[in-house]
Parts: sequence; structure tokens; C-alpha cells
Amino acid sequence: MSAATPETDAGSLLVLLPARNEAERIPVILERIFAVVPHARIVVVEDTSTDDTAAVARRCGALVLSLPINIGYGGALQTGFKYAWENGFDTVVTLDADGQHDPDDIPALLAALAETKADLVIGSRFVKDTGYRAGAVRRATMKFFSVLTSFLAGQKITDTTSGFQAIGRMPLGLFADIYPYDYPNAEVLVDLARNGGKIAEVPVKVRARLGGTSMFDLWSSMYYVVKMNLSILMVLMRKRRHGAS
Repeated sequence: MSAATPETDAGSLLVLLPARNEAERIPVILERIFAVVPHARIVVVEDTSTDDTAAVARRCGALVLSLPINIGYGGALQTGFKYAWENGFDTVVTLDADGQHDPDDIPALLAALAETKADLVIGSRFVKDTGYRAGAVRRATMKFFSVLTSFLAGQKITDTTSGFQAIGRMPLGLFADIYPYDYPNAEVLVDLARNGGKIAEVPVKVRARLGGTSMFDLWSSMYYVVKMNLSILMVLMRKRRHGAS
């Protein structure tokens, strides 16, 4: 199937936002997504919020899937992938619900998915200078996994931690089947490449966080490096899979 764009096959497009305690921030984001891709299905996977995230998202017109227990960012994404796969969507765009990703960049990701014949397009902060700046620890972690992932995937990937992605039908089948529950980054891209997937990137600007805190302090970065290396090792040991068509 061909990739969805705002102009063609828009009904096959699902926009997916994992969300936890984003009641204050999510209305502006949802309003903009509806304006940019008005025919898309917008799904918010609400992961045991203690605020009114679910009710607010429903009032804004999104379909809300509320999880009964907290399963983390990756688990929330996989819930959305399973919904998209089982309901026959061709393309899923993922973005964060905290306001860092600009919905106005969605058409650029969809256009790249169609034009490059890629299976997954990353909204990258680093494929060219977009003005994004990170602290020293986070910058070093990102650079390490960019180099490692590019080597193992056999494709140049500058931004392995971006949650802003356009995903085609083949990887959607893979992700609905197996997906990490906490930090779904480098190992997902390596797994996709090993299964024949093509990955592309487009530059996007990332805004300052509108709330919450980054996971990348010194100790969480050390844990992330160890965990991600082990996850990549497990991917390399796993038999190749084939996403359904």
C-alpha cells in the first residue's frame, strides 16, 4: 500500500500520542493536529494519568485508549500500534504530547515517507542544524547511539531518540508484535533495518519542554546506555521477522 499524505488516502492515517498528565498541554497540540491533517484519526493512549488528560483529550475530539496500569512510554506506543494494525491503518505518525514536536511538520514526514519509499521517517534534530541544543551528557549519549545504530543498521541515522516519526505498514506490523516498554529507540531502528526496512530522516525543530523534566541526567543516562546496549544485543540475537503486508 502507498503511504498516506494529507492530500491522498488521508483516511488511512493515524496520529498517535502517548500521554501521561498532559491535561494542560494537550489541547493546543490536538487542535493543531486536527488543523494540519483534518482527516486523520487521532489516538491518545493515556497511561494512568492523575489529572484529566483522558477527559480533556476526548473533549478535543481524540479517540482515547486509557491503560488500566502504567506500562511506560513504549508500552503506550505499542498499544496504539496494535490498534492501528488491527484497524487497517497504512500509516502512523507518532509525536509527544508535551508540546516539543510541532504538528506543522507532519506533512514533511509524510511527504518523505512517500517520496523516498522509506518504511519509517524520523523527524530529526540533527540531520541539519535546526538550532537544537542539548546538555553535554545528553549530547554524548545521542552521538554514541547515532554512530552505533548507523553502523548496525547500515544506514545513516542522526537522531535515534526522536519520538516524532512517520511509520509505514511494514514496520507497523513489526512494532505491533514486539516493542520495548521503556525507551524504544536505537534497538527498534536496528531491528527494523535487519528486517529489510528503509529509514529516512527529515529536519524538524523541537521546542523547549512545556512541562515535566528530561530523563537524561547523569545516572539515568548511564542506565540508558547499559540498557540500550543490552537491548541491541538481544535484537542482534533474535531471528529476523517479517512484517505483514
